[in-house]
Formats: sequence, C-alpha cells, structure tokens
Amino acid sequence: MFIVAVVTLGAIAVAKQWPEVHDSIGRLGPVSLVLSLCAVFAGLVTSVFIWRAILADLGSPLPFGTAARIFFVAQLGKYIPGSVWPMLAQMEMARDRGVPRRRSGAAYVITVLVVFVAGLAAAAATLPLAAGDAAAHYRWLFLLAPVIAAALHPRLLNPALALIFRLTRREPPERPLTWRGLGAAFGYALVAWTFFGLQLAALVADLGVGIGRAILLSIGSFALAWIAGLLVVFAPAGAGAREVALVALLTPVLDRGEAIVAALVSRLLMTLGDLLAAAAAAIAYARRRQPD
Repeated sequence: MFIVAVVTLGAIAVAKQWPEVHDSIGRLGPVSLVLSLCAVFAGLVTSVFIWRAILADLGSPLPFGTAARIFFVAQLGKYIPGSVWPMLAQMEMARDRGVPRRRSGAAYVITVLVVFVAGLAAAAATLPLAAGDAAAHYRWLFLLAPVIAAALHPRLLNPALALIFRLTRREPPERPLTWRGLGAAFGYALVAWTFFGLQLAALVADLGVGIGRAILLSIGSFALAWIAGLLVVFAPAGAGAREVALVALLTPVLDRGEAIVAALVSRLLMTLGDLLAAAAAAIAYARRRQPD
C-alpha cells in the first residue's frame, strides 16, 4: 500500500509542478535537459551508496540492488508533509530483509547528518570561488571547516548520536561507527553533491554562464539550498524553501527571471528522477516479494 501511495504522490508532485515550469522549459535546450536528468540519476544512485555504507558499518551489509530498492521507494516518503516518512519506510522495508528497525533508523539519521555536513563542505569549497563580488557573503563557510572535520570524528559523533537517540527515546546503534564507514559515506556524499550540482550547472550554463563558473556555483548553491529545504521540516521535500534559497544564490550570475527558471526546472527534474527511480524500484521490490 505504501509503495502505491508514494509513487502516486510523486506523480502528483510532478503534475503540480508542470504548469509552473511549462513556459520555462522552452528557454532551455533539449541537450541541457537530458544532461541534467542524467546527472540527477547519477546523484540518486550515489546516494544509495551513502546509506548502504552507513548501514554496513552498523552491521547490516546489503547487496546494492536490495539497498537501491529500499532507498528509492522510501525516499518518495519525503513528498508527504513531515520528515519521518522516509525513515519509517526504510525501517519497515529493511526489516523484511533482516535489518533490525533500530539499526535502519539509526542509519537514516546518520545518513542525513553525513549528507548535511558534506553539503556544507561542498558549499565551502565552491561558493567563495564562484560567486565573484558576492564571495564575501560566503566567507563564513570557511569558518565551518574545523567544525565540519570535528563533526564526523567517531570519538565525537558516536557520543553525540547516543545523546540524540536517548533524548528522542530511541535505542542507539548496537555498534559504534568507524572511520572506514564514515569516510566512505562522506566520500560518496561529496560525489553525490557533485552530480546534483552538475544537474543544475547544465541548466545554468544553457542560460549563458561559463561552464566552469556554472559548475562551481551550482554545486555550492544546490547544496546550501537543499540544506535550507531540509530545515523547513513541514514542507514536502523542502518545496518552496529550496527554490527561494536557490534563486537568491544564483542571482550573482543570473538575473532573477533566469534564476527562477533554473530553480523551477531543477525541482521538476529532481522530482521526476525520484519518481522514475522509485517506480522502477517498486516494481522490482514487488516482484521480489512474490512467491515463486
């Protein structure tokens, strides 16, 4: 039932966004749209590796195909208002594959934290180099470098996670995270941010920005905008908040109208990517559950 519901919600999300971007898409070439969508899929696939690396480090390694089916279907839960649905879906679907709920729940929380920190790192490494005269507005990101490094140190992260789970009245992970698992997840997260930045860069470059600057600005802008959307927990998939932040971050190189075009089309392609990946995973998941 959940699979049908979330795929339906994803389709509704695409349908709702279409009137807003119908005219905007005409300003972009088909090549840039195809390249952008390909980058979306690459980022989504890399995101599976992040969650899978954390789950393996906690003691439940899964084959990539199994992990992808669970991850892609559960991710559509983010289009339901609230922030718990993807986690609950992952917990239930992973339980069917022998993963304890407490472990998959912990993996979800840790994955979000790693992606959040990697997003700040990506923004700190790119925005000050690409924003030109507006770079001064992003110098504060450099100050986050030591905080970013400390946040992922197992000696600090494991006690912090234990406190978080205790405060939320949840069981903490049975085994601590290691440098190997966290390092792999963080590395995959940086790659994922690169791909998601490239999906935006294809659109920004088509609107007249030089490719080098478009790539740097898009990686940092998309990461910060995603973080803004994540913090607005009541908005499904950060809808609205992410676009407002993205338009503001792109205005150093695009006029407001072009920035709105890029933000809206990016949202549509990201939603379409989520939907297509989840639909394919849902079909595969349903087939695996059918008795022989």
